[in-house]
Amino acid sequence: MSESAREFWEKTASRYDRITKGLIGRPLPRAAELTANAVRGADRVLEVAAGTGLLTTAVAPGVGTVVATDLAENMLAILRDRLARAKISNVETARRDIYELGYPAGSFDAAVAGNVLHLVPDLDRALDALCSVLRPGGKLVAPTFVHDETLRSRVLSRLFGAFMVMHRRFTAASLRHALERNGLRVVRSETIRGPIPIAFVEAVRAPLDERATAPAHKRSPGN
Repeated sequence: MSESAREFWEKTASRYDRITKGLIGRPLPRAAELTANAVRGADRVLEVAAGTGLLTTAVAPGVGTVVATDLAENMLAILRDRLARAKISNVETARRDIYELGYPAGSFDAAVAGNVLHLVPDLDRALDALCSVLRPGGKLVAPTFVHDETLRSRVLSRLFGAFMVMHRRFTAASLRHALERNGLRVVRSETIRGPIPIAFVEAVRAPLDERATAPAHKRSPGN
């Protein structure tokens, strides 16, 4: 991710919860519930773009360890304060770029990518990085705002676009397709209603041999 993107999220951290829980926050409690249920019982969970910890605090009680990462240190500072107040002690935090996670291959049972896939410039590269740190058969859980799902969400999304760079606007169907063309098998999907709906998608990492034989025409750089 670019330095300008990091600086944007560093500056946005102090008001992120207010923005997210306000106008567009209605789907978040259900998204957090579904995410926590999807990874429950996992030994080691990676969370990318953890932000201020809105999903982290839901996920952590049901798993062994969460490694919560974000591009912005100011986001992580708020996340650590939230964890301390909730007396949650099984979360490690680290500043990481989603493209360069720096963890060994196959070192996580599950990965959570909440409301980030529409923001990354190179979606295929981000999904490859996430799949590389998942064990074969590991889960990717990706609750994502689907800005093009309804007329209302399309209008709101264009208003937000005046101050936030989005590299794509998903529908629930196009989000599922993006995961599938990158070698993931979608096992559950639910669209949660709201001003901008959230598509909760749970997918399983295919074995390496299946990923290697995926048709090349299904992938395009930067999508």
